[in-house]
Amino acid sequence: MKRRALLSGLAGAAALAAAGCGSKDSGSGDKAEVTIWQQKFTDQEDAWYKKAVAAYNASQNKVKVVHQIVPADAWDQKMKAAQAAGKAPDVFTLNYNKVQGFARTSQIQALDGVIAADKWSGLQESVVGSITYKGKKYGYPMLVEPSAVLYYRKDLFAKAGLDPEKPPTSWAELVDFGKKLTTKDVSGFSTAGNQIDMGWSTWGLQWNAAGHLPISDDWSQPRANDPAYKPLLQAYQDLYKQGIMPKQPLAPYADATPFGQGKAAMMACGSWAASVLLSDFPKVVGNVAAAPMPSFDGDVTKPTATLGGWTWVIDGKSTKAQAAAEFIAYVLAGDPALLVDYFKTTKFSKYSPRTAVADTISSDPAAKENPWAQTIQDKVVKYAKPEPTYDWSISLAFGKAIEKALQGKDIDTALKEADAEIKDIIAKNNLAGQGTTS
Repeated sequence: MKRRALLSGLAGAAALAAAGCGSKDSGSGDKAEVTIWQQKFTDQEDAWYKKAVAAYNASQNKVKVVHQIVPADAWDQKMKAAQAAGKAPDVFTLNYNKVQGFARTSQIQALDGVIAADKWSGLQESVVGSITYKGKKYGYPMLVEPSAVLYYRKDLFAKAGLDPEKPPTSWAELVDFGKKLTTKDVSGFSTAGNQIDMGWSTWGLQWNAAGHLPISDDWSQPRANDPAYKPLLQAYQDLYKQGIMPKQPLAPYADATPFGQGKAAMMACGSWAASVLLSDFPKVVGNVAAAPMPSFDGDVTKPTATLGGWTWVIDGKSTKAQAAAEFIAYVLAGDPALLVDYFKTTKFSKYSPRTAVADTISSDPAAKENPWAQTIQDKVVKYAKPEPTYDWSISLAFGKAIEKALQGKDIDTALKEADAEIKDIIAKNNLAGQGTTS
């Protein structure tokens, strides 16, 4: 029954894909046609994509780019159907953590030969590492978003006798400050509260605690049982046990709404929280400050976040790679003004990995609308690590270990169980030797 429903769904999606991805546009004359699929974002971001495509189409007369927005929940099914029908888009948006896997399975093409070398200059080195596989670049970076930033209420700091200009820099301070800030109605600190959210939101803290992720760089051995991880799990256990964290998560990790509503005095969330606070809670903005998440040894130059975000790639079977690459280079590696407009639409809550764009943003008076942008750029993005590219089940195994600690279970046992689970994942998925984590 399920199989029949799945096949029926795929067939329907294939028909939709075929209808939406014709290789020739009757209105394009002799122009080559290049298609781009973009995952559905906010209305403002979607409008920018349309504007960028229109700008490129107006800039030349050899290629017509056709743009399509695909809802996130339909993306996988629609893409599989399009690939099965030979109608996959020439260009599509892809998360950094999927680029290397897609390159390994030839689902996307290397861009080195179709985008000129000078177009790659000025890109953040760590981000280039995320789109590189076996020495070749498979995606062009558009933006990065740090996964973990500490937002805190300055007015509540002052009320609790804390200096609003001195956020916690170590986890010992975070626990101490959180205790002082916790009241009957306000949690001292809110962060991820379940294994799924902990699985990805703590990637930067995993780097911070142990200097590595819970699997070896070549993915041949688990490394979750490193005692260096114990302070991370102990911190979550202390925060929960002492009532500094809410007993039930106020919201999923990515949702800054409860903090905006005044339900927490400190919050860990990604840089995207800024756009929520600016748009939905303008009255609290003047009382909110941002800082890097605390480090376990107090060294603020060590990573506490990872950089996620979006890159543009060319489908592995596209026969119009050169035309597609010229479109990508025009939008992402051309005039910075076009991309700066995108960052304006997102209230500068995302960051450019390209120096020319980042510098233009820094000098744009509108960037001051986001009072935390420069702090996040200088103190979080600068030291952040790329997202890991290994299977999600490995991240989830470590997220389970943190959740067990939070629930009061023995930390050594939780780490050993995560280690054993990751070892099993490596064996079952034949991951040994495939890793590129560094």
